[in-house]
Amino acid sequence: MEYWDLYDVHRVKVDRTVQRGQALQQGQYHMVVHICIFNSDGEMLIQQRQPFKEGWPNMWDISAGGSAVAGETSQLAAQRELFEEIGYEYDFQNIRPHFTVNFERGFDDYYLIFEDVPLHTLTLQYEEVKNVKWASMGQISEMIQNGEFIPYYESFIQLLFQNRKQRGTVQR
Repeated sequence: MEYWDLYDVHRVKVDRTVQRGQALQQGQYHMVVHICIFNSDGEMLIQQRQPFKEGWPNMWDISAGGSAVAGETSQLAAQRELFEEIGYEYDFQNIRPHFTVNFERGFDDYYLIFEDVPLHTLTLQYEEVKNVKWASMGQISEMIQNGEFIPYYESFIQLLFQNRKQRGTVQR
């Protein structure tokens, strides 16, 4: 059973949790993280969700992401999600999110990493990830148009690509 910490509109943690799947009340928010890995060829590492995965089955998505569980900071959630989903270790301890997107039920922190990750070194989480590959901005836009990629706004995907080498992007 997974529990999420709850936050107020100012992103201050309140002394309550909610079980995943339960409806959030007005004024309650939870934290989500996404990690985008870019390589030196200007491509983003994308993952294909398993066909039996609830929510967007068999569709392609950005590198990794998910909800922070109770007790986690944004950084710990990013580190856990990245390792769980694709077996890639990265220390986010002293890193802030590149930006945060507010959505109806919470805060979504985005971390941008610039690193050439060899695909053969990744270990995919069977329960969630079917496949990974590198894709250009144009390829991802085409996949969105063809209904193969989670329907992000194409302008949002462009924002991710345009910011991949800007100040705040993590590089080792």
